[in-house]
Amino acid sequence: MDLLVNLSEGTQFTIQIVVVLICLFYGAKKGGIALGLLGGIGLLVLAFGFAVKPGKPAIDVMLTILAVVVASATLQASGGLDVMLQIAEKILRRNPKFLTILAPFVTTFLTILCGTGHVVYTMMPIIYDIAIKNGIRPERPMAASSISSQMGIIASPVSVAVVSLTALLLNSNHPLAGFDGYIDLLKITIPSTLFGVLCVGIYSWFRGKDLDKDEEFQAKLKDEEFKKYVYGDSKTLLGEKLPAKQWLAMWIFLAAIVIVALLGAFPNLRPEFDGKAMSMVSVIQIFMLLAGSALLIFTDVDAGKIGKNEIFRSGMIALVAVFGISWMADTMFAVHTPMMKEALGGIVQHYPWTYAIMLLLISKFVNSQAAAIAAFVPLALGIGVHPAVIVAFAPACYGYYILPTYPSDLATIQFDRSGTTKIGKFVINHSFILPGLIGVFSSCVFGYIIAGIAGYL
Repeated sequence: MDLLVNLSEGTQFTIQIVVVLICLFYGAKKGGIALGLLGGIGLLVLAFGFAVKPGKPAIDVMLTILAVVVASATLQASGGLDVMLQIAEKILRRNPKFLTILAPFVTTFLTILCGTGHVVYTMMPIIYDIAIKNGIRPERPMAASSISSQMGIIASPVSVAVVSLTALLLNSNHPLAGFDGYIDLLKITIPSTLFGVLCVGIYSWFRGKDLDKDEEFQAKLKDEEFKKYVYGDSKTLLGEKLPAKQWLAMWIFLAAIVIVALLGAFPNLRPEFDGKAMSMVSVIQIFMLLAGSALLIFTDVDAGKIGKNEIFRSGMIALVAVFGISWMADTMFAVHTPMMKEALGGIVQHYPWTYAIMLLLISKFVNSQAAAIAAFVPLALGIGVHPAVIVAFAPACYGYYILPTYPSDLATIQFDRSGTTKIGKFVINHSFILPGLIGVFSSCVFGYIIAGIAGYL
């Protein structure tokens, strides 16, 4: 250990960053919960090898993740999510000609309401069915919808990423003047995200060949088995009479979100302690737990199903990822912040867009917007990145579409039985790369403009 401790700071940092990157890459490769677990290896090397004092995991963020995930999983177990999906399907089937524009907005709004992009799985068979039955190239609305569902995370009042970013900005040593947190962040991220989704839809409207002009697709249709497979049975929630308790479940959940938003917009409605209004982190935790308990009491949901559904599973994976990554990152970067501020501070201050690029790449490494924010935003604040830049470029935390390895993208490929949504010969040229780049770039540009209008920049 003495040998490592006696090395120059630059050499120590180089070795440590290599160890951290290996943990991130290997964890991302293994997938699932591995990303968070690998943080233990990095912490071991830092603490026992370099005598670096362990930092602090993002406890507030982790507890908020837990509360939000439990509430959303209870919503799914109660059937309230099916009501939302049925309403979304009605909108899409009534306007099939505009599917490529509407579908991305529908998946975005579902994510904004539920706080997770994984709700898109249930919508994909419906989007495919509407597209193929109306002669629309399925790749157009499906790839756009998968990308847009993840873009909605940074605009959701109950997402881990938004809560994490709000907490980090409010607790920074140099808070942004005039920025009161939660609602102020959403005032930037919601319109910038919706603008990005619109750009994705417009681009997707014109991408690829129409099915009747696609020689490869038309050749495959000559095979009757393939044709039957492509145009198979319809997937629909229409016509199903959902019980009143499922409608009640949806209204309970939406009411909790509305109350949280109102308390964020009007701090005077919150109780005061030591002369300060209760933090929004606590408010979100309380009302998400309240929503979950109300669902249990008034909808007779089977509590045993809550921990077994997709929302709960994906949320717990995010929780572990944030735990391991944020703890490892805080431990490493805290001790090297002065050095990094000297080396990188000037570059980022003169070229603010470099912050967005670094956040985008880190998001790809960790495959999580919340984990990318937890890992990089504290460092960015430490090296002198202006908080307004962090707010403006918040959509850059979504970069895991760069390679087609994320579950929602892989699932979308499987749901598209026509084969138009695919991974290209060179892997990087897949169906999601251009919609993702267009969506995030346009969201960041619009976010920067709005932040300027709001007086932050």
